[in-house]
Amino acid sequence: MADVVPFKGILYNPDKIDHISHVVSPPYDVIPPEKQIELHHRHPQNVVRLILGSAFETDTKADNPHTRSAAYFQSWMKDNILIQDSTPSFYLTSVSFVADGKKMTRYGLMALVALEPFSKGIILPHEQTFSKVKSERLELLKLCKANFSPIFTFYPDEEGFIHVLKDKSEKMAPVFDFEDDVNERHRLWRISDNKTIEKIHGFMKDKRLFIADGHHRYETALNYRDGLKENDPDFSDTHPANFIMMYLCSMEDEGLVIFPAHRMVTQIDKAISDSFFDRASEFFDLREIPFEKNGYDHAFSEMMTAIKKETSGTVFGVSVKGRTSFDLLYLKPDVIDNAFDKSFPDVLKHLDVTVLTHLIFSRLLDISHEKMDEHGLINYSSKADQAVSQVASGQAAMAFIMNPAKIKQVQDIAQSGLIMPRKTTYFYPKAITGLVMNKLTR
Repeated sequence: MADVVPFKGILYNPDKIDHISHVVSPPYDVIPPEKQIELHHRHPQNVVRLILGSAFETDTKADNPHTRSAAYFQSWMKDNILIQDSTPSFYLTSVSFVADGKKMTRYGLMALVALEPFSKGIILPHEQTFSKVKSERLELLKLCKANFSPIFTFYPDEEGFIHVLKDKSEKMAPVFDFEDDVNERHRLWRISDNKTIEKIHGFMKDKRLFIADGHHRYETALNYRDGLKENDPDFSDTHPANFIMMYLCSMEDEGLVIFPAHRMVTQIDKAISDSFFDRASEFFDLREIPFEKNGYDHAFSEMMTAIKKETSGTVFGVSVKGRTSFDLLYLKPDVIDNAFDKSFPDVLKHLDVTVLTHLIFSRLLDISHEKMDEHGLINYSSKADQAVSQVASGQAAMAFIMNPAKIKQVQDIAQSGLIMPRKTTYFYPKAITGLVMNKLTR
């Protein structure tokens, strides 16, 4: 199964960087343009300059965001802004945060993992990838020859190995301990003693790993490795490109949180919108929560309470532009069996987002699967208040609020070799970028 090994990580030099919080960033694919600019200005050595460099109209093939990323990386290594450890280690991290009003801490183990094609069933995806994104990331990887961000994965942990790691951290002083700009506390410990390294390697060797975030970067690493195999006569099984840096999280960790990705539909034909609830009543039991009774905020709170309370069935909260209520759609019994073809996999059709995609978007709103992929037609937010506010402000025609997918559903779908609908999961918090990096050169 998974080959999980220690490595000589590259870390920011605390003698050169006063505040590590000034140089870390979220993963590249969740950084909006305004945040990218802010991170560039926050510190001249912020890792965003490596993962998502600024583009200019004057860019050329020889001078562009990717070439500048490579130049920054080489310069920072040369100037000891970044320093590589001399001893192979695992790097244990923790992030303490608040989700739904509850304080939580999630632990993640930074390690190298041998690249495997998905067909082997050792490392499993749950999301579709897009070739345009992979080709852009491949250009960056070819020039920088390094992993700047880990692939976020989770693993089954019936044995409770997470507690072994927690106990280990309590006996060590962290290398880094800081709060980021959203007041989440991050800590990192270096694990380099042979006894613990062997224990971790032995535990992981019979595990399957499930990708939470980083599908594009994982497939990019496979393509990079395969390209070297083809074109580099010196390439061998010991080449660093056979491995990729991962952030490994236990499925038993209470801090492994999935948020829903609520949907905002920006444009809908008026006739379809006006008749939506009449047609939806064939498949759903409807409940209206009018604003006039106790006000907008109270209605929103009542809707959210009702959605979170529904743990066994499927329910959607709906906000429609111009409508003076929120509405709840409760899926009727037996609808799933009748609405989906018998060949449709059970593990997928019982997923809330599948019901939303196939029954509401395709059938009731007449949005084809091709249209769903059109940029700007459907937007996503992990925050329900942001989703409904887009309807209130006129930026969206409808918003659909839902419960998150369960971690067991992600596991079952991945193990079945199936792919979830786009933007089904939003793992929170994202694995921060800049704590540890990994070179792909000897």
